[in-house]
Amino acid sequence: MYYRLLILALLVFAFGCGEKGCELPKEIARIPMEVQIERLEKPFFAAETKADIAAFIQANPYFAEQYLQQSEYPTDSAFINPLYGLATNPALDSLARQAMQTFGDMQEQEKQLADAFRVIKYNYPGFKEPQVKTFVTGLGTLGNDLYVADSLIVFGLDYFIGPEAKYRPQAYEYILRRYEPQKMVPAAMLLLSNRYNRTNFADRNLLAEMIGMGKAYYFVKSVLPCMPDSLIISYSEQEMADVHHNEGRIWAHFVEKELLFDKTPFTVNKYIGERPNTPEIDATAPGRIGAWVGWQIVRKYMERNPEVSLPELMAETDYRKIFEESKYKPEKKR
Repeated sequence: MYYRLLILALLVFAFGCGEKGCELPKEIARIPMEVQIERLEKPFFAAETKADIAAFIQANPYFAEQYLQQSEYPTDSAFINPLYGLATNPALDSLARQAMQTFGDMQEQEKQLADAFRVIKYNYPGFKEPQVKTFVTGLGTLGNDLYVADSLIVFGLDYFIGPEAKYRPQAYEYILRRYEPQKMVPAAMLLLSNRYNRTNFADRNLLAEMIGMGKAYYFVKSVLPCMPDSLIISYSEQEMADVHHNEGRIWAHFVEKELLFDKTPFTVNKYIGERPNTPEIDATAPGRIGAWVGWQIVRKYMERNPEVSLPELMAETDYRKIFEESKYKPEKKR
């Protein structure tokens, strides 16, 4: 049985103690790094003519190609005309104003990104920080919620306004929970982890997938050490308290059902993929619970192997080694 916990003390444990002493070490904090987020939605929605749109494109060629996919259009006019229609659309302009008001000057996001890039630079000296830009997409009309590449990160701000947004993405409620301002930078770092996270594609069972996702979440926590776990994995505070309290019972489900080495895509997706909950364990168990367990396995592995660096962890493709050396075996709580 999956028990829900309503004790404030555990909430404090789950979200408070993990953030104490989260400041960057001095050798990382002194790495020169400055992030200036360029707000491209401002000049775009200030455009009044097609010539203004053409000038905007000319001023931002890499953004136009990579994010707006200019080369997919047969002619310049075929690209400019719909952009002009959107830039002068009153409804979209209203959404853009709300996005600008919600995110303000974005100094908090700039600091989060600068610190994350410092950690990455420290661990990967060849890392070159990407340009960071924002845009208002019309909820997918002009671009995606996030674009993360080696040299460019773009945030589609209108996705992340949150519950107060005039218009929200067409998605289930459990997906919409991810689209909140404070979850935007962690989501970008999760995508950025793909650059470093090595896996063995020859053995794609549930445990391998759990640990692969666990490495990704560990990466995000490493580069954003002050970010609460709940924002990284997008669980509510109650869900975080519950999974911590029921960790032993959750693990017992995977062991007793002999699921860990199951390669059936349907089974793997039940525990790794997007779902509102995991009723196989309990109706209140959150979705992606296998990814959360994988994160705890990786944490135990790193706790037991303090000599292993972040790059070494991310390069490790032997999921069995990580699992066995973690000695992960949480006990059931009464």
